[in-house]
Amino acid sequence: MSSKYKITNPEGVYFITFSVVQWVDVFSRAIYKHILIDSLQYCIKNKGLRLFSYVIMTNHVHLIASANQAYNLSDILRDLKKYTSKKIIKEIRENSQESRRKWLIWIFKSRGEKNSNNKSYQFWRQDNHPIELVDSEMFKQKLEYIHNNPVKEEFVEKPENYKYSSAVNYAGEKGVIDIELL
Repeated sequence: MSSKYKITNPEGVYFITFSVVQWVDVFSRAIYKHILIDSLQYCIKNKGLRLFSYVIMTNHVHLIASANQAYNLSDILRDLKKYTSKKIIKEIRENSQESRRKWLIWIFKSRGEKNSNNKSYQFWRQDNHPIELVDSEMFKQKLEYIHNNPVKEEFVEKPENYKYSSAVNYAGEKGVIDIELL
């Protein structure tokens, strides 16, 4: 893998994408989105995550983030993905109202069995495809990309109308996650 797609600068700000295996639309359910939101908030308060922008789509997440000094962004993301994958799979297994429960567990189990890095299940794809944002133009481009994702998918007409995005914060309102505005 090229160093172009690794977190190499401990002080850098990165555009990061992580996706559910097989692009499964898990985050079409609010309960699973809230597990991710709670985990992001925990990482901000306790693990040194600095979050500047985000959007939670149905099967992937985009972030603009960095780590506070003395913290490692790769470690934060690893822990975030590990925790959320276990918590979401547990919730799916125990949710008798989840109409896709057997199918979802089958997908996560079959992907996990094919990946030697997992013990049994795989929820997230392993890559994060981090891109360091080295100037204000790159930051602006990625910020617009993140905020326009729900518009492009026709979930909303304006970015700030999508609840699970930092576009709300940048419009001057309180979003579901407290972020740092840049």
